[in-house]
Amino acid sequence: MADYRKDLVGQLKNRALVYLEVYDVLAEELGAARAEGLLAKAILQRGRSAGQALAEFAPADFDGLCKAFLKGVPGEGELFAPEVRRCDADGVEIQFHACPLKEAWEDAALAPEKRATLCRIAGAVDKGMFEAAGFAIDNRTWTPGAKGCCFLSIRRA
Repeated sequence: MADYRKDLVGQLKNRALVYLEVYDVLAEELGAARAEGLLAKAILQRGRSAGQALAEFAPADFDGLCKAFLKGVPGEGELFAPEVRRCDADGVEIQFHACPLKEAWEDAALAPEKRATLCRIAGAVDKGMFEAAGFAIDNRTWTPGAKGCCFLSIRRA
């Protein structure tokens, strides 16, 4: 019998390593700052495309937004361990306690600063998604010394 969880984690970790390889090539050619900017821009665009599916909840159906977003998180929440810290008329706050992408970069023994850079790049997908859906977002991605992973704070645009 197939182990779909293992396969999904493997695919997510592979995606993380693709981000790493593309970042390294671009950084070598263009410099680290330009590489981060270009990759984040591309991933932001992907998020904007995905965000159209959440636009029906704008400008302020935060309960519907939260439920729809969490339903779309790979692995039904098990892989990213989202914790809804707040979901009310003013917005949604979600803390992620795990991330297979970050785990792949840890497994690759990357320096914490480089992991943080790659987390910022990967986090651009959420920024693009929620902005395209008609919301404002503050995505605090992982930084060295922090616990967990991304913290999303979504509110009216």
